[in-house]
Amino acid sequence: MRLIKTKDLCVRLGGDMVLQSVNLFVERGEIVTIVGPNGSGKSTLLRAIIGALAPTSGAVIRAPGLRIGYVPQKLHIDPTLPLTVTRFLGLPRRHPAGALRAALEQAGLPDLRDHQMADLSGGQFQRVLLARALMEKPDLLILDEATQGLDQPGSAAFYRRIEEVRQSLGCAVLMVSHELHVVMSASDRVICLNGHICCEGRPEVVAQAEEYRAIFGRGTQGALALYRHEHNHYHDHDPTHEAAE
Repeated sequence: MRLIKTKDLCVRLGGDMVLQSVNLFVERGEIVTIVGPNGSGKSTLLRAIIGALAPTSGAVIRAPGLRIGYVPQKLHIDPTLPLTVTRFLGLPRRHPAGALRAALEQAGLPDLRDHQMADLSGGQFQRVLLARALMEKPDLLILDEATQGLDQPGSAAFYRRIEEVRQSLGCAVLMVSHELHVVMSASDRVICLNGHICCEGRPEVVAQAEEYRAIFGRGTQGALALYRHEHNHYHDHDPTHEAAE
């Protein structure tokens, strides 16, 4: 079952066309990861999908009654504000105690209900955000670089938890990640975005690292070049295409 679909989605911010003719879909139970260089429109795409940003043209089509859980890239909370995990999860509306306990258990934080948000580690804070996203039992869980700032073991543990959530809830997961080892091991499909969709497919559908760098440039310090994508089209700035001509 398709939970969400974008049709010729375009988003202009200021005078710049950030997204152009983006067509994608997410089906129930699958994990889809969006990769791309900085400024490629990844976060803008997620914001359009959750309804926080209106498309300039095109459409976002959601399944009737779709429940979405969203884990942001970062969330700033005033460290001087006395706010326990339980109170945070109860904003903007209170939930039954059993629902709070279940969400924290799913997120891997069963014993932190009374801790202050300001005292949490980076990994614990992100798991609380995950618990908040799970409160409504989402059909689609969306994560915008949710492990940014975590060390590698912390990131690995977080994504293992995401896989467990996917299995227990049967939800789909749509995430943005720069951690390409995670993409390879955890995703059913990968979407490469650079203002438009350059390519998509299973993680193992890869080509030469040089081709990837030709598309995404070297601003990623070579990290994204670990992927070798097979492409059936060229970009205007693709030097391999220019050389061929």
